[in-house]
Amino acid sequence: NPYSEAQFKTLKYRPGFPARFDNIEHARAFCRQFFAWYNGAHRHSGIGLMTPADVHHGRADAVHADRARVLDAAYAATPERFVRHPPRPPALPTAAWINKPTTTEAAAH
Repeated sequence: NPYSEAQFKTLKYRPGFPARFDNIEHARAFCRQFFAWYNGAHRHSGIGLMTPADVHHGRADAVHADRARVLDAAYAATPERFVRHPPRPPALPTAAWINKPTTTEAAAH
């Protein structure tokens, strides 16, 4: 599964990832902190640089609008910094899937 592989790579390359866990409690404690960060603070490129928590809790549109306002202000203050076009935040996907259902699976439900 490419999603779990990407998550595992992020886990392994995270600062503080130990060469070995001392015991199961050590592994659980590390993973608790990691997944809190991964879902609540880490911005994911596949979902418009939002956190999974922002998307899950319906905050993505508000965060996107806030980012657009900040970029508009930056452009208004110094348009010469942006040589091609005014800056825009990354687009939000219409849907994010781990296992996207096929058309026939969706119709069956």
